Amino acid sequence: MKIAITGGTGFVGRHLAERLLAERNEVVLVARHVGREESPPFNKLRAGFLAQNGSEKWGTRGTAIASDLSDVDTLTAAFNGCDAVAHCAGINREIGMQTYQRVHVDGTSNAVEAVRRAGVARIALMSFLRARPGCGSAYHESKWAAEEIVRNSGLEYTIFKAGMVYGRGDHMLDHFSHAFHTLPLLATVGFREKPIRPLDIEDLLQVMRAALVDGRLPNKTIAITGAEELLLSEAARRVARVVGRRTWIFPAPVIFHRVLAQVCEWTMKVPLIAKAQVQILVEGVVEPASACDPLPSDLTPTRRFTAEQIRSGLPEPGPFSLRDLRCCAAR
Repeated sequence: MKIAITGGTGFVGRHLAERLLAERNEVVLVARHVGREESPPFNKLRAGFLAQNGSEKWGTRGTAIASDLSDVDTLTAAFNGCDAVAHCAGINREIGMQTYQRVHVDGTSNAVEAVRRAGVARIALMSFLRARPGCGSAYHESKWAAEEIVRNSGLEYTIFKAGMVYGRGDHMLDHFSHAFHTLPLLATVGFREKPIRPLDIEDLLQVMRAALVDGRLPNKTIAITGAEELLLSEAARRVARVVGRRTWIFPAPVIFHRVLAQVCEWTMKVPLIAKAQVQILVEGVVEPASACDPLPSDLTPTRRFTAEQIRSGLPEPGPFSLRDLRCCAAR
């Protein structure tokens, strides 16, 4: 099959591309900086494919198209000949022109129109478990608006409302690991922690593949969470044990995290914590905020947040550095 992936160099998009390419599908990666030096995730994905399959096969099975989702014609050209589109593009903070409205809402509207023009059979949207209208969070509300665009498009669709996803290259394990190597302290969000259900990327990919390749879950909105419920502090302790770092965990008021998130968004290339993530942790990541269709038993996540799963998703050990700052990363 031939499948296009928007946000193809992001965390979920990159893992999905690797899975589909490994199964000998054709993949069209759509992202802002594909093929350029500014996109290490794309270059790593392509290098891994070439090492296993050879350069002559990349041209027939892997295609990269640069797009910020603003031009329908570019997206239509990218989607032509595809059997399905996985719309994984998204942001967790706003920078300049990259706003929630522009990426989540306008970008989804353009992607849907391009799918329609290209005659693609189905579209799958990567959304968020707690997305909903009228909650005061621009992130949550824009994700919900994207869902509504897809649901009302008249196209065959599947919407994945995933919770906190972890794996190689994520924000959760990556930031825990670097933070513990920098300063082994963790402040929990609020004085009464809300639970989370960490979702292994492989469990998510299994569901996405079922929809994109096998054509299952048509016109469904699916909530996907991990197999184990626990507090963020316990998740952090497990990560600390695996990386071999002793850590001290203490509660801190929500306002502290909102200020910290704003500072991180201003200063870091990938924020240690973003304002949208603070809101997510305040609510907990266990149940969807709106009604969803049931997930078939054979697709229900089974991987628990174990040392083995944590180890498989950890980055190379090391602390945060000047390269993680926006001012230094730009150079």
